[in-house]
Amino acid sequence: MRYWILVFLLLMGFQVQSQSIDYNTKKGFAVHGFDVVAYFDGNATEGKDQFTATYDGVNYKFINKANKEKFVARPESYLPQYGGYCAYAVAVNSKKVNVNPETFEIRGGKLYLFYNKGKNNTLQFWLNESPDNLKSKADINWENIKN
Repeated sequence: MRYWILVFLLLMGFQVQSQSIDYNTKKGFAVHGFDVVAYFDGNATEGKDQFTATYDGVNYKFINKANKEKFVARPESYLPQYGGYCAYAVAVNSKKVNVNPETFEIRGGKLYLFYNKGKNNTLQFWLNESPDNLKSKADINWENIKN
């Protein structure tokens, strides 16, 4: 009987820690370990191991204690859109594509990340092809692929 109680409690613990959507995580962290708060100051900066927090089952790194505290107080304000996948790919192809964490845009108080390798800087495509229209498409597509 105790065995089943232990199994039940473990399963309940895993359910509490499960993610509500699919997040793009690398090296065990969202946004390749970059500080999501720092983006709102215009900086793409990798966080430090000593300043981490977890939200929705996903680990985040921060450059300092102040940024970590800002995130913990209002995590929804700093989360990357579309689970941290490439906003352009979600909009155009309804696909989850990895990003270059140094290629980003803050638009309407939200963080958008983009793939950028070689001649494929999707942030430039995004900016050249009407970001507001692409954002609307991405919002719709994300509802279908977020899990």
